[in-house]
Amino acid sequence: MTAGPSAPPPALPGARLLFSLDPAVAHLNHGSFGAVPIPVQRAQQRLRDEVDANPMRYFTQGLLDRIVHTRRHLATFIGADPDGSALVTNATTGASIVLQSVRLKAGDEVLLTDHTYGAVALAVRRECRRTGATARTVAVPVTATHPEIVARITAALRPGRTRLLVVDHITSATARLMPVEDIVAAARERDVPVFVDGAHAPGMLPLDIDALGADFWVGNFHKWAFAPRGTALLAVAPDWRRRIEPLVVSWEQEAGFPLSVEWQGSMDHSTWLAAPAGLFVLRTLGVDAVRAHNAALAAYGQRVVGDALGLGPADRPQPGGPTAMRLLPLPSGMCTTFPEAEALRLHIADKLATEAKIEAWGGRGWLRLSAQVYNRPEEYDRLAERLPALLAALR
Repeated sequence: MTAGPSAPPPALPGARLLFSLDPAVAHLNHGSFGAVPIPVQRAQQRLRDEVDANPMRYFTQGLLDRIVHTRRHLATFIGADPDGSALVTNATTGASIVLQSVRLKAGDEVLLTDHTYGAVALAVRRECRRTGATARTVAVPVTATHPEIVARITAALRPGRTRLLVVDHITSATARLMPVEDIVAAARERDVPVFVDGAHAPGMLPLDIDALGADFWVGNFHKWAFAPRGTALLAVAPDWRRRIEPLVVSWEQEAGFPLSVEWQGSMDHSTWLAAPAGLFVLRTLGVDAVRAHNAALAAYGQRVVGDALGLGPADRPQPGGPTAMRLLPLPSGMCTTFPEAEALRLHIADKLATEAKIEAWGGRGWLRLSAQVYNRPEEYDRLAERLPALLAALR
């Protein structure tokens, strides 16, 4: 079958067999926690076996070198300077490190968009309360074009007062690819530092982080790059590296960034050290082939489920690029709050044996569909067949 606007892409041979996911469930929410391929699970287990066989040897003989090697491997994959990057557990941890290191004070402000990931927004507001700074949010319609997004954010900047701009590379709640290159360029013209939350970017997008020019960028490798959960990379521009402070002081504090951030004593480093095995799986499947497959399958899922819900083309927000997540609005008045969205997610999982993300954003509920190489078109077809009746029964 040839993939096209109405046809799903052909499956990548053998890809589904790489995962230990429950075959009785349609896993259409890769974007939340990812899924670890079996070879990566085994690589991580070997590392855990190694530490448990001789903890003293594992922690005291060569572990720092292995962390540095892993960091270089991951940083090279995304076009980031390995000496200006640090392994962290997730994007939210990276955000907290950045917020602490910027050293906000009374009178400063941090500018967010209303697409900012919830935990990052909470971290911003906590740091603002602690320092006397102000958090301000600029609204960006889910249907805004790239020029409109840039214009809205640029107009909201207050040079001299805006101490940090926080913007997503790909938004979590709304699955939008943001024009980060243009946003970063506009902010730099106004001397406003930029933190890019790239939680979904590694593996999903081709990246050149150094060329992007953001002051700070963080991305998870456990979502779309097949790493074990708890693997992310924080990249910091040269002017900021001496000012980065870890959230917890360790024996590598005097070494400075990045080791002061990476070394946390007895943590489970197997998560990080197994991450290159995830990139090996991705490269074996073919990085470009995986990206193309996932983007085409997500578009197919949005089409068939959108058709089943009676949505026209104008009702289906476009992601702004070839991404592996798509968004559909739920009926008006449904799931306008987080508890309602979570209740519907659990109901769909229970009744339809389908894991999908339900979001409450902008005063309404949304269905976010992900696509990964283990997914099949018939999983979206079954959701399209059964979801309308389930939603109708709840209204």
